[in-house]
Amino acid sequence: MSPSHVTFRRSGLAIAALFALLGFQYATWASRLPALKARLGASDAEIGLLLTVCGIGAAASFPLVAALMKRLGSRRLAELSALCLSLLPLALALAPNYPTALAIACCDGVAVACLDVAMNAQGAQLETTYQRTVMARLHATFSGGALAGALLASAVNAVTANLPTHFAIAAALLLTLLGFAHTGILPDSSTHPPHTPEEPSHSPPLQSEPHRRRPIPPIPFLWMGAAMAFGTIVEGAMNDWSALYLKNVAKAPASLTPMGIAVFSVTMVLARLMADRWRTLRGDRTLVTIGSAAAGGGLAIAVLIGGTPPALLGFACVGLGIAAVTPCVYKAAADRGPDSLAIVAAMGTVGLLAGPGIIGLIANASGLAWAMAAVAAAAIIVSLCATRIPWPPAPAPAHTPIRADVTAPSTHAQTS
Repeated sequence: MSPSHVTFRRSGLAIAALFALLGFQYATWASRLPALKARLGASDAEIGLLLTVCGIGAAASFPLVAALMKRLGSRRLAELSALCLSLLPLALALAPNYPTALAIACCDGVAVACLDVAMNAQGAQLETTYQRTVMARLHATFSGGALAGALLASAVNAVTANLPTHFAIAAALLLTLLGFAHTGILPDSSTHPPHTPEEPSHSPPLQSEPHRRRPIPPIPFLWMGAAMAFGTIVEGAMNDWSALYLKNVAKAPASLTPMGIAVFSVTMVLARLMADRWRTLRGDRTLVTIGSAAAGGGLAIAVLIGGTPPALLGFACVGLGIAAVTPCVYKAAADRGPDSLAIVAAMGTVGLLAGPGIIGLIANASGLAWAMAAVAAAAIIVSLCATRIPWPPAPAPAHTPIRADVTAPSTHAQTS
């Protein structure tokens, strides 16, 4: 095994640890919302506001995130935000009152936005530096981290209902993940430009001038942001409305109503585990265009046919088809620099925040069948946007040998 291959694997695992950390952290405190509600003496509306404030903090912080990315670089920003996220659940458990909890939730949203942008920049840099496709599998580890966080919450809650104890255990595990990630996070690419097709394959990367990112044209950038927003609307709608659709429209028995989320989540994780190979074979444009069109078409057909089995098949189509949208769009945005990556990430957060409410308004006005049809339309819009996005060229598959002309990154972080 070559030294470059070892470095690639170490960096890939370190960046994957960041994705798992974010998923684990969110699931840790979200799974204990009932206990937080009881501890703070909050109403359902106040808990809803707590979640909303967290999302608003993430969506509104993109100018700060872009500035921090330029000042600190993705490596240091990832480490600092991950450190904050490791400790914030414990702070939330110890909050003396509801206003303090709101402030902590807002800080959590800002830290989530910082880590989200920094870790995706790291993933994009890993692909560019080593010319290997990994971004979709990195996003799959986020789901794995969320599952681990939920399982830990269930296990700890079975032993003790003490919230600070649970969050202290979670903080220790999160700090362990951060310590592991620290050993392999990539230095920032400003001093280590990757090989590009315009350079001769025998020439080493130039060290004399910083890597200049291509400015993103305004109109293609709008398509990129729209694809991210509508893609996250589809994801959020599946998580929030699939069970109600099965119950109220498909008339599924109560034992099957949770299967909507399960089918969607499992197919999405499986698709993300395979998507990097598909990206190499077909390219990001083809994968996102065809995948999101299949998601929208499959869901639309399921709504037209009606019934439980078609609904579950439709949800599976959405999970398989929409899975690659987020990792591919993040990669395209990261290639254009921290500003575009921060704004596209903010658009995704806006989609997650606004999507469930918009779908709820449609359901209230016209019924859940029409609401699901709107979700299918959102997936079709993603497919249309994908045809207008300036996608990066596809790297080599992950199992191919690393090119000899790629310089392994140094072990010290560099400020962009």
